[in-house]
Amino acid sequence: MNLLTPASPSITAPAATTVTKTTCCYCGVGCGVLVESDGERIVGVQGDPAHPANYGRLCSKGMTLPLTAQSLAGRVLMPEMRTSREADRIPATWDDALTTVATRFADIIRQHGPDAVAFYVSGQLLTEDYYVFNKLAKGLVRTNNIDTNSRLCMSSAVSAYKMALGADGPPTCYDDLEAAKTVIFAGSNMAYAHPVLFRRLEAARAADPSIRWIVVDPRRTDTAAMADLHLPIVPGTDVALFHGMLHHLIWEGRIDRRYIDAHTEGFDALKQVLRAYPPQLVADVCGIEESALRQAADWFGESPAALSLYCMGLNQSSHGTEKNLALIHLHLATGQIGRAGAGPFSLTGQPNAMGGREVGGLATMLAAHREIGNAAHRAEVEQLWGVAGLSDRPGLPAVEMFDAVRDGRIKAIWIACTNPVHSMPDSARVREALNAAEFVVVQEAFRQTDTVPYADVLLPASSWGEKDGTVTNSERRISRVRAAVNAPGAARADWWIASEVARRLAPQLDAPVEPFVFDSTQAIFNEHRQLTLGRDLDIGGLDYALLERRGPQQWPYPVGASNGLARRYEDGVFATGDGRARFHAFEYQPVAEPINARHPFRLITGRLRDQWHGMSRTGRVGQLFEHAPEPTLTMHPTDATRRSLRAGDFVRLSSRRGERVLLLAVSDDVASGTVFVPMHWSGQFLGGGGVNDTTTGAVDKYSKQPELKHAAVRVDPLTLPWRVSAVCRGDALQLHAAVQPLLAERRFATVRLEGDDRVVVSAADDQADADWLERLHTALALPRDEALLEYRDARRAMTKRVAWQGAVIEGVLVAGSEADIAGSTSLLARVREGTPWTRARHAVFVADSAATLSATRDRTVCQCKQIKASSITAAIAAGADVTQLKTTLGCGTVCGSCVPELQRMCVSAKTLPLAHEQPASAGAM
Repeated sequence: MNLLTPASPSITAPAATTVTKTTCCYCGVGCGVLVESDGERIVGVQGDPAHPANYGRLCSKGMTLPLTAQSLAGRVLMPEMRTSREADRIPATWDDALTTVATRFADIIRQHGPDAVAFYVSGQLLTEDYYVFNKLAKGLVRTNNIDTNSRLCMSSAVSAYKMALGADGPPTCYDDLEAAKTVIFAGSNMAYAHPVLFRRLEAARAADPSIRWIVVDPRRTDTAAMADLHLPIVPGTDVALFHGMLHHLIWEGRIDRRYIDAHTEGFDALKQVLRAYPPQLVADVCGIEESALRQAADWFGESPAALSLYCMGLNQSSHGTEKNLALIHLHLATGQIGRAGAGPFSLTGQPNAMGGREVGGLATMLAAHREIGNAAHRAEVEQLWGVAGLSDRPGLPAVEMFDAVRDGRIKAIWIACTNPVHSMPDSARVREALNAAEFVVVQEAFRQTDTVPYADVLLPASSWGEKDGTVTNSERRISRVRAAVNAPGAARADWWIASEVARRLAPQLDAPVEPFVFDSTQAIFNEHRQLTLGRDLDIGGLDYALLERRGPQQWPYPVGASNGLARRYEDGVFATGDGRARFHAFEYQPVAEPINARHPFRLITGRLRDQWHGMSRTGRVGQLFEHAPEPTLTMHPTDATRRSLRAGDFVRLSSRRGERVLLLAVSDDVASGTVFVPMHWSGQFLGGGGVNDTTTGAVDKYSKQPELKHAAVRVDPLTLPWRVSAVCRGDALQLHAAVQPLLAERRFATVRLEGDDRVVVSAADDQADADWLERLHTALALPRDEALLEYRDARRAMTKRVAWQGAVIEGVLVAGSEADIAGSTSLLARVREGTPWTRARHAVFVADSAATLSATRDRTVCQCKQIKASSITAAIAAGADVTQLKTTLGCGTVCGSCVPELQRMCVSAKTLPLAHEQPASAGAM
């Protein structure tokens, strides 16, 4: 296929396949993609080799994007409304739905004031979508109660950049990945969270083995396993660590006093605080070796170019801003900023968190990095918007916003493109809030989210591959997003929906309509860039035409510029009033919720390699479950042994707020006293919901970002004697939608996809429930006629059912004891085989003991080539290294996301396996 140049947004390839240049919808790397469509459906995708963010690379999630878009099952295809809170939603016209939203909001505003309504939007919206929502809330409704799930992701990084450097936005760029000679990964499992950028770092180190990697992470992640130095600190002690490193650098004379005096303020006050952080004391606080701390500091201070890469491990903390600041202090004190390969680089979690901040889409800011409390800033926005009377009261950030909904101060909330029932901390409070609200609007592309059931009005939004606009990635690069196909059904663009509500709402608030109604994304972008003129993020020189001609561009890009600015502060002049960066003096503070005898474990949360957020998109692709198919809690083997626990046991994870039942994985990748649970498992795949039922709503005092990364918990063994297991063939997405409502009725229940034609259901409880089993049978669309063969042992409460289509087994449902499920492993596996059964039908119930014993799950390590762990292990046993694995098996040769795990497997093979290690436990990584 002829690949596209930046000047050509789309061409027609042979076989009438249209290729459209757009941008990936997952993390903040902002990868360019080439989308192949047949006019109606997206049929393929590949990385755009001309895009400077990824140069053609994609990760396992990006490569499977077509599979998330090809089926309409689970899509919201038309508006729906309730006639009352107790009634089910029924289909509605767009006019009725939009008028209802506008009228209900207007009634509440007139009765209770503008702050009685709120908007909660998403870092996955396009900049143009964000802009219209922000203008609707702040300019028309006159409330600053508009926040975004970026509050959960990037707000501490934003606060720290503003406090230290004067403005939001990384001073670095992706070219620094190759130029850095020392790299600190702090609270970032980059190999999983930002794999495309991680590939660039791997290539740079392969070309220059003198490059050193330092990883600060409580877990031995795949990123940490590849480090030259891993600092497995006690969760939450990052500030103490960075203070101790800077203390050592000062003591050893490795700071750049000339740079400090010329370009900064406040260093002497910080230096006084640092006297109390000698390396020996700090090492004890952090739970690491003093020599390791000193080594990390020496490597940083001696390096020709030191780059720090950090993410949620720093941000999602009740002291996240100070963690960010303490790391930035290391750069300022050593002059490691404003030059190639050096600087503090916050890695964005969502595709357009930065674009949302550019337009002011947070409760605590105005458009183009202006401040709500600054009268001159408000006046500038009022003049450009053609309105008067913007509110001078900061809005409520996410946690406070839902608390206000819960206690009745906010009566109506509009939620767009996000799933707060899953993603917010202490999520039971969010469910209570939405139940208490007078009016809830949910604007969503996918029906299967934990938030959709609370919608009084459900508005169908377009999704990836159907949208047009722009996004801004982690290096401040603005890329075009283009539609490859039309949105299905009655789904519409997010900006159009907000604009149409504004058209109906303005007359009811006695406001002019014209400032709030747009006819194209280009018109929105042009108005947005006018607001940036003269600001630190000036994009006055950018427009759609330039982006079409020259491809993605970085800001600032003022009028008359020939290029955007790749690297900021190279002249040592910062975005503060006097041009000097700021040091801030503060002490280390412990986590918000310390462990105690009742809750003795530190819970940390994080990402899986192949899943994304609440899995409303990745959960539509069966192969993305193959690396980690089960919701697990990972515990250190010593802690498991003390509690007589084994891998695969059920455990109850509980905190002061809630509990969750999970399967146990055992690994020394977590320290004793710490447990790890992935963040992704939502109520759509795990009965009751995800891990955030247990996390705390404590927030950072500056950024208001919650401490999602740490909670004090207990872990108890749980005996669930009644087990259910089913594998069924059919339309996997439709079967998932039918089974999902049953999950919450069991102590433990999961459903996952296998490919696009099978689902797997597992459940367990205290006692048998015949009624639930029959409803599961119905949900799986299993037959009840001669196509069903059943074996039942009433005395043992055991049931085995096999559904046939001709001679092929289409589904198996087994209920009984743990031994009954184990003895049916080969029977369940026969659904996956899909081959005709040639023996007598009743013989299918005869246990195949050999098959059962050998049926341990074989993880898929390489998604792209579908290479199983057993094949890789066998090749390593025969002497293969990573290079030979790539050559012989092909794993690691496409997206490369599995390369860190391949390296770990090769290293592990050189040591004797521990008795506690089991093949399934690695799936929790």
